[in-house]
Amino acid sequence: MHRTRVSAHAPIRAAVAAALLAPLAACSSSPSPTPSDAPRTEKSDGRPVTVTVTPEGRRAAPGRPVTVTASHGRLTSVTVTDADGRRLPGKVADDGGKWVSDRKAAPGTAYTVTATTRTEGGTPATTKTSFTTVEADKVNKVDWRPGTGTTVGVAQPISLVFDHPVRNRAEVEKQLEVTTSDGTGGSWGWIRDWSGRDRVDWRPKSYWKPGTKVTLNAELNGTDSGPGGWFVRDYTTTFTVGARQVVEVDLDRHRLTLVRDGRTVRSIPVSGGTPGGDKRSWRGTAVLMAKEGTINMNSETVGLGDAYDKTVDHSMRLTWSGMYAHAAPWNAPHFGNANRSSGCIGMSDADAAWFYRQVRPGDPFEITGKDTKGVVAPGNGFGAWNVSWTAWRQKSALR
Repeated sequence: MHRTRVSAHAPIRAAVAAALLAPLAACSSSPSPTPSDAPRTEKSDGRPVTVTVTPEGRRAAPGRPVTVTASHGRLTSVTVTDADGRRLPGKVADDGGKWVSDRKAAPGTAYTVTATTRTEGGTPATTKTSFTTVEADKVNKVDWRPGTGTTVGVAQPISLVFDHPVRNRAEVEKQLEVTTSDGTGGSWGWIRDWSGRDRVDWRPKSYWKPGTKVTLNAELNGTDSGPGGWFVRDYTTTFTVGARQVVEVDLDRHRLTLVRDGRTVRSIPVSGGTPGGDKRSWRGTAVLMAKEGTINMNSETVGLGDAYDKTVDHSMRLTWSGMYAHAAPWNAPHFGNANRSSGCIGMSDADAAWFYRQVRPGDPFEITGKDTKGVVAPGNGFGAWNVSWTAWRQKSALR
């Protein structure tokens, strides 16, 4: 390029040039750019935000969180709802780039995703999309104890029994949250229920403190249990721990003693299971499972042939295998003297009626005696208290 050197006459030539060019500038339709009219950079060019949702489609896989991501801008809010308006909770990351649900997508569910965004230039927008997860080919259900709103004894565990086997135990256990009013800690333990089904119980290290309020939130919906199938609902229960009552049963002395808050309330003469055979009682800590009142007891249901078929009053179940505390007037000569029952703890009508009114499900029966069948197993009722705390914690799938 040829450059003109500046000389003494340069101002005159510059003025003439300016005068000649002025009409051209006045007629121009493209004025020189100003800073405000300068071309926008890529970061402020107003491109719309691109929103990506996973899973996607009409046959999406369940069992994983919903993820929403944004590019060329940021997410300001995200809602994911099913057809009934229930939301999957979640949180937008601090940089606005991603939202992940706290819960998994459940099987057989249609979800609508609404994402509010803002471009890098500040323009807001809303994007809607949807996806549907495939139906569960098999559903796993739960039977749980104790029931919600109940008041229980100090030995009551939380117990979940599953309809089908649970292979993904750690994944299931992660979804089980126990909260207590006084910060009481505890542990889950996986055991085999007396019925043969998979079961998980939660117990504290030692008996509950009276007055403790307990809540279980089992957020299982959308969790795959393995070959046993999918969970398609959540479960919750709340309960309160009542007075500290311990029932001490000494089979060698043939006495039952109710101790409340460390003080003996009453001692009752009883007769336990007959020594030397299948009619012996269990020992260890059994937990009162239910007060069943007047029931029919048939020996054939517990493998004792035709030994008995009786209507029994004030029946209190202690094990799934059939050990009860109950009224047994036919055994009156043996109360306080000998063990001559078919495995249960029998007492007079009057004593049984009084005792039945005093106790509640969850009260521990601490049973001692030389000639027994053995210790109550964890799955035979609520026998978890017969396992040391160290051994119990090892039964957790998260240890």
